[in-house]
Amino acid sequence: MTAAVTPPRGPGLRAWRALVAHEGRMVRRDTAGLVIPLGLPMLLLVMNGSGDSPPVPGLGGMTYQLAYVLPMVIVLTIATVGVINMPSFLATYRRYKILRRLAVTPARPSMVLVAQAVVGLAQAAAGIVLVVVAAAVLFDLSPPADPLGLAVALVLTTTAMFALGMLVAAVSPTPNAALAIGLVSFFVLMALGGGFGPRGNLPDGVATVGAHLPFGAGLDALRAAWTGGPLDIAQLGVLAGVTVVAAAVSARLFRWE
Repeated sequence: MTAAVTPPRGPGLRAWRALVAHEGRMVRRDTAGLVIPLGLPMLLLVMNGSGDSPPVPGLGGMTYQLAYVLPMVIVLTIATVGVINMPSFLATYRRYKILRRLAVTPARPSMVLVAQAVVGLAQAAAGIVLVVVAAAVLFDLSPPADPLGLAVALVLTTTAMFALGMLVAAVSPTPNAALAIGLVSFFVLMALGGGFGPRGNLPDGVATVGAHLPFGAGLDALRAAWTGGPLDIAQLGVLAGVTVVAAAVSARLFRWE
């Protein structure tokens, strides 16, 4: 009589917690990667949040300047973690064959992607909370006029930036390449999307392109939701489309070694 064979069980909750905690420690030890996503948006908010501009109608004393700067630094926080930090960690793991070693254990390399994404989301959330609290304490911040729209815009912006980060990690053979590609991508998206000033200062064609890239689309969607303006369905579609396409391409191109 043949004994029944019990199929091997996958990693349990304890293994997931341990891996996420490990990824968190790795991020905490990376001083630049920890401080920049938290400190740079805060610095830009403090320097630019109190400009001399009229208040937004219906939002108390919240100015147009703050209504532009706050969404910009929120998108900046998400993009820094998703497009720069996360790919560098994953490329480092591949370079030192950590992912290859995990491939022969019950942990599976895909768990590293999930754990890194969880830690990145926590870091981005911490940065967003910091800038919102600072805006409320230092400036006359009003509650968002469209909380549901704000949540939708925030989720789509985050998934788009993190999917782009996965794509950068997939095509980068070394940690230095991941950092270089991530930085170039970040600054191009930021410059065209209005991170260095209103897109109205750019040529019309360039401004139109920037409005339909993830940074510009996320900035506009967050600002519209906060001030009660209409959300641009095309821009939300861009964020969703970037998420799907970048995630699919990165999954196809990603190599564990």
